[in-house]
Amino acid sequence: MDYNKSIQTSIAYIESHLQDPISVADVAKKAGYSPYHFHRVFLREVGLSLSEYIKRRRLCFAAKTLLHTDTPVIEVAIACGFESQEAFTRAFKRLYGLPPARYRTRFQPHQFIQANGGNTMDLQTSPIKHWFLSGSQPAEYEYGLDTETVHQGSVSAYLKSYALQEEDDFATLMQQFNAKNYVGKRVRFSGFVKTKNVTNYCGLWMRVDNNMNDALQFDNMSNRKIVGTTDWNRYAIVLDVPENSAVISFGLLLSGKGQAWLDSCSFEVVDKKVPSTNIEINFTMYDEPLNLSFQD
Repeated sequence: MDYNKSIQTSIAYIESHLQDPISVADVAKKAGYSPYHFHRVFLREVGLSLSEYIKRRRLCFAAKTLLHTDTPVIEVAIACGFESQEAFTRAFKRLYGLPPARYRTRFQPHQFIQANGGNTMDLQTSPIKHWFLSGSQPAEYEYGLDTETVHQGSVSAYLKSYALQEEDDFATLMQQFNAKNYVGKRVRFSGFVKTKNVTNYCGLWMRVDNNMNDALQFDNMSNRKIVGTTDWNRYAIVLDVPENSAVISFGLLLSGKGQAWLDSCSFEVVDKKVPSTNIEINFTMYDEPLNLSFQD
């Protein structure tokens, strides 16, 4: 069964209630399942329990507040649902490695790291290790790291149009690797995406190619586009890796104007019961050549 929409519904509910008292039962009810069943589904799909996910999102909100405001630590703790500063400090230190006050002084806000260029960005000069920029017009986009708009941890990646000439131009923040360790398996690339003023569309994408660069499996979320301004939510691509696969590529696609953020990515082998999102390319195969005179 595909639980993706239920997961997205639950995450959207959490995002809109980060500073409100919410329970696992509240979230499960919103998704339409019993707390016990949805706890298992959420843990399997997202990799965190519902309660741990809520706590991490609140701590991430706390980290952002500490870095970008002068709000006292105790007020941040209360706003994030902690009953005491001591409990907040313990939880924050477990996740970020420092108590809140020291985190605030050590990690002061800094300028975003940005890059843009007329060609595919060389990995040696990329501001995001192991990721590079590609697309139809990568020079019309910039990408980098953002310390203010974050889903988990202390930094996210962003992709933004800044000199767009044509509305159907696009860029992708991507990486690729050898498929040999995944041949014969079904894999899932997932991540949390947030968007602002996306005019055409945004989405995750993944492609599996053979040695001739022919696409064997492909999905770019063209049938479930992210458009406009949206809050953090989880999206996923699920593809099979056939026997003759050579390269797996994936990333974040932004078509047209706007900005998108990507965070908390995951790449994993999944059970064949998880539905594939592969986009089938169908065409009609005729028994003989047709319209050789171009008159039809």
